Amino acid sequence: MRFRTIGRLLVLVPVGFGIVASVGRALGAAAELGVRHRIDVMVSAEPDAPIVSRLKGAKGELSFTIRLSANSKESKFFGMLRPSFPDLVVPERAGKPLVQQTKLWEEEVCHQRRGLPKVTVTQLAGHFAEGEGRIEISAINRHIGVLVPPDELTPGIKLDPGSDSFGLFYAFRAQTRNSRLNVDLKIYPIDCFL
Repeated sequence: MRFRTIGRLLVLVPVGFGIVASVGRALGAAAELGVRHRIDVMVSAEPDAPIVSRLKGAKGELSFTIRLSANSKESKFFGMLRPSFPDLVVPERAGKPLVQQTKLWEEEVCHQRRGLPKVTVTQLAGHFAEGEGRIEISAINRHIGVLVPPDELTPGIKLDPGSDSFGLFYAFRAQTRNSRLNVDLKIYPIDCFL
């Protein structure tokens, strides 16, 4: 009788350990968090910008080039994004954006946390108004061995992190020297399961 009881216990012990081990693996896999990133853009003008002081209510358009590098083991992306915004209207007062916050890019694949995507605004172009009062905008960032551009674009100005209805974000600004425009990029890390 004792041998039968001990035999049953010996059979149950490995089965019990197997169940505990498989539950532990399942919980560990389910608890492994990854991340996806979303990048939004917003364009505004400084209060002393020529378009704000001279062209309130004028129509125009803007386009820019953004170099994006977002690489991980599960997801690889490198390329140039070229958003354009036709039919813009210069706001009547400073502080209102020229381009409302707009989704620029979002990762589809959940991946391991490996830092933020590298994002650089490399060029900003456009115009506002027509005729004699027309203002052309052509700003690029500085390059080694080339003269400093007349309307230099300074990328990578770090802004304070914050949160809004989409969640926590990290913000970066590219600013033009003469035309006094700001291109703000918000990078949202979105938690997901691997």
